[in-house]
Amino acid sequence: MLKVQDLFVAYGGIEALKGISLEVPEGKIVTLIGANGAGKSTLLRTIVGLVKPKSGTISYNEQNITGLNSQKIVKTGITLVPEGRRVFPNLTVLENLQIGAYMRNDKEEIAKDIKWVYELFPRLEERSWQMAGTLSGGEQQMLAVGRALLSRPQLMMMDEPSLGLAPLIIKDIFNIIQEINSRGMTILLIEQNANMALKVAHQAYVLETGKITMSGTGQELLENPDIKAAYLGKKRNQK
Repeated sequence: MLKVQDLFVAYGGIEALKGISLEVPEGKIVTLIGANGAGKSTLLRTIVGLVKPKSGTISYNEQNITGLNSQKIVKTGITLVPEGRRVFPNLTVLENLQIGAYMRNDKEEIAKDIKWVYELFPRLEERSWQMAGTLSGGEQQMLAVGRALLSRPQLMMMDEPSLGLAPLIIKDIFNIIQEINSRGMTILLIEQNANMALKVAHQAYVLETGKITMSGTGQELLENPDIKAAYLGKKRNQK
């Protein structure tokens, strides 16, 4: 579905991405793990058109989308759940969800999709008229995911969805990621919680200082001693 080839991105004279290539197959969860500053968020922002690449190509469903503006890219079926949630704090939960459908005019289908989001996140329905800024961090993350779903994407990109959340809420978020994927949604996931991310991923990549250094299935990387030592907090001789 998504193919990134030899992508270079620079901020001024500093290269953030140094010729990376990866693929996201349709219907799969693909995760990208790496330390802060590795270039993970830069990759997502480049794919969705917020950052212009220096060189390389981004193809989506065999269409070259390199350098298109964000609105055109969203119309192709890609959406981004940004790091830090970034809900509209002075709007209600319902209004935030409706903003996710701003490029749609099929009111009946929008209503059905809002109902589906409420089924996924019952707490959002309970708080539908509450200002988004008064929600907890976990509830705001649920709202950010729900808002993204309202654009009816084929590919959902998620930037650190567990950041700053309590362990029980993190578990809920990852359960929802798997539930959404089970309904046919393709997901590109960036996560510092490598253990949780690799457990749900069909395919995984490791990004270090702007370069892909390792790839494999999520299970393969979970069992890799180098990954255990660097990202899972386990010594090489630990199982």
